[in-house]
Amino acid sequence: MEIKILGSGCKKCHQLEKNVKDTVEKLQITADIEHVTDIEKIIGYGVMSTPALVVDNKVVSTGKILKDKELVGIFGSRE
Repeated sequence: MEIKILGSGCKKCHQLEKNVKDTVEKLQITADIEHVTDIEKIIGYGVMSTPALVVDNKVVSTGKILKDKELVGIFGSRE
């Protein structure tokens, strides 16, 4: 699984990244996690509100910090 956190590096972006890493570890998923801060790349995904979460090149969330339960739902459906 390929996971990208899109955001400038703000506090909310870092929190989403932490939540993603914790959930991936909890579910024992093999995933490549990348934090994308380049604004041109972020815009390339059509994202106007960060933080955003991209899973396997599909934007699944924008503008909010997803919690563990929400992430389990997203990642569990993609295993």
